[in-house]
This record gives sequence, C-alpha cells and structure tokens, in this order.
Amino acid sequence: MSHFSGFVNIIGLPNVGKSTLMNVLLGEKMSIITNKPQTTRHRIIGIHNDMTHQIVFSDTPGYITEPKYGMQESMNDFVKGAFSDADIMILVIDITQPFDMEHPLFERLKKMDVPVFLILNKVDLCDDASILIQINQWKNAYPFKEIFPISALHQSGIDNLIHHIKELTPEGPPFYPKDQFTDRPERFFISEIIREKILLHYYQEIPYSCEVIVDTFKEDDEKELVRIHATIYVSRKSQKYILIGNKGSAIKQLGIDSRKSIELFLEKKVYLELFVKVKDNWRDDDRSLKQFGYKI
Repeated sequence: MSHFSGFVNIIGLPNVGKSTLMNVLLGEKMSIITNKPQTTRHRIIGIHNDMTHQIVFSDTPGYITEPKYGMQESMNDFVKGAFSDADIMILVIDITQPFDMEHPLFERLKKMDVPVFLILNKVDLCDDASILIQINQWKNAYPFKEIFPISALHQSGIDNLIHHIKELTPEGPPFYPKDQFTDRPERFFISEIIREKILLHYYQEIPYSCEVIVDTFKEDDEKELVRIHATIYVSRKSQKYILIGNKGSAIKQLGIDSRKSIELFLEKKVYLELFVKVKDNWRDDDRSLKQFGYKI
C-alpha cells in the first residue's frame, strides 16, 4: 500500500482564522484562539495521521507589515520559514475584510512553485453573491490550485479541503512516528494555555507584554497529580501590578481558569503556581527572545 506525506503550511494576516482552521483540520486544539490579533506567536506543527497519509500542518503567526518589536520581527521570520519547506501552501483570507493584492505576503506567495490553496474564511458572515464576487476577483489575481469558501468556526467546507490536500500530498514515508501529533513538548502547550487566559482576562497592552515559561513540571503518580510552576514575564513594573490585581485577585482568577484548562489538556489533576517577574523590554532583547524561543 502506498504512503503519502507532506508539509502543509498555513499563512495569512493576523486574526483571519488560521489557528481555528488548524485545530479543525486536526480535530485537536493545537493553537490557542482569541479574538485578538497576534494571538499566535510561534510556528506550531500539528500532525494528521491515518493508514495512508501523514500530513504535517503548520500554523504560523499573522504576518505583521510594520513590526514594532524584535519579537514581532521574529514572528515574521516564522512565517517566512513556512515558504521554504512547504509541499502545499494555504493562504487564509478573512472574506469580510479587504486584502491588499500588493501585500508582501501575497507577492512572496506568487513566487512559490508548489500548489497554493486560497481559503476564503468566515463565509457564514456573507451572502452567496458576495462570496461569488470574491472568488472571481481572486481567480483573476492569481492562479490558485483551488479556492475554498469555508467557515472554520462552523466547520463548513472542511471535508472538501482535506480531500484536496490528500490528493496533492506527495508519495513518501512518514516524517514522524505515526502516533505523534506535534513536535512540541507538553510544557509549550501549558504555557500557551496560560497565555490564552491572559489574552482573555486582560486588556490593552498587557497581554502583548507577557510571556509564559513553565519552570517545573512534576508528576506525582501516587496522587495522580501534576505540579506545575510557571512564571509570567512582563516588560515593565507597572504591568506586574495590573497582572496581579488588588490583593492578588486577578492572578488568582487567572490561575483558576488556567488550571481548569490544563487539567482538560493533561486529563489529570493539576496544582498550578503562577509567579510574575519583570524583564525590562524583553520584546527587543535578543537574549530574552532566545530564552523564550523566538530566536535560535
């Protein structure tokens, strides 16, 4: 029996639904999702396995045209890296938002010599006539291999997309063990869960100034308990006080919500400790960016 394997890389602007699409394609929550832009900061791999296929999906940060920090430049580098190893590229567009046909992301995509799929996401917010107009506009803009109007949120059009991906996946052996679903360790996903809660609980600049590192992860088999110690780093001292809240009320609630989601992820009871530290202007500090996984 022949086996097929390949890398399918998902790119697009911030907040167009790339992470929602990735999670739906895999049937697992690999990437955190909020309604705030720049939720995804790293390139995250999720692996679909069946008897005849291994498809390595890659979720990337939304491309930032004018990065303000070294961190955002590194996020753009993750996107650029997705152009170098793709067997299939997927460009995700929010059909309700205008898109600049001269955007550097699109210009770079035109130079690819692999199949390129266009995803017109959030079609549940448009009428059929508007969708058809957009499809025709994009057909004139670039010879995409396929154009898929979908709603990732409502999982509409996903089966057709997966079918076409499998049809174009090249023949070859699996890249990863067939029981593996990502290349990231559990600690990474725990830190992402905590950061997701920060994005949901706090406003303005606070979520974008935070980075989460899991310092310790210890399993207590006798008590069927996982003990986790995590540190939240912020850019300024004033942000630390906001994150903690009056008499610790804000970080207490953050810890409760994070623990519940981590327990669902690990399927075990969790004891979670959160601490906050200030690392001045870490988003522009090369040493900190290396520590947090934004640079090699």
